[in-house]
Amino acid sequence: MITISEGVRASFPTLRLAIVLISGVKVARSRDPELQALIEDAIRWARSSFQLATLKDVPIIRAYRDFFWRLGIDPTKERPSAEALLRRVLSGKPFPAISNLVDAYNLASLRTCIPIATFDVDAIVGQAAELRFARRGERFLGIGMPRPLILSGRELVIADAEGPIAIYPYRDADRTKVTERTRRALVVACGAPGISERRLVEAAELAADYIARFCGGERGEVKVIR
Repeated sequence: MITISEGVRASFPTLRLAIVLISGVKVARSRDPELQALIEDAIRWARSSFQLATLKDVPIIRAYRDFFWRLGIDPTKERPSAEALLRRVLSGKPFPAISNLVDAYNLASLRTCIPIATFDVDAIVGQAAELRFARRGERFLGIGMPRPLILSGRELVIADAEGPIAIYPYRDADRTKVTERTRRALVVACGAPGISERRLVEAAELAADYIARFCGGERGEVKVIR
């Protein structure tokens, strides 16, 4: 369902993805009290485990930041999504409330410090998506963006037949986002050089478990993409 291009393999031979499909989900705006309790517990854990001033030096956070620098992207301006979520809760801001499914995989991302992307499978165009380098001048409209971003060509993107559906591992596209119409969700635990397959599989498993628990559906097996 997702492949890695030869160009990305050549540049980052140890980069991996872990993916899992959950079918038959029911997405709702409301948040289950049990999910809320898990989120509150995760926030307490994060605040007792990390500090804003030293977060950049935590090995797993550093791996993604170094990855961004290698791509020519400043991670102090465009943060890997897991770091951005951690910084949000460490600064005392509320955990984002989007939907039961989005909140569930964001919880898994907070717990594991792994960036997680999730797509509406039926909104993906073509037989498979690909992790590749952006093409200079490609347009990307991310969730919540008022206008498309013009890509420089140095970014990594997950793209379908119509173009990028995510800037990796930073932001997902509006056209393939999870909504209340979503019935099949593809969870992607986004790796980087220095991040083990085991950690990616654990993150994908946790996200799938939370989604199935709070959104229903049937989850498949986690697959590692090399």
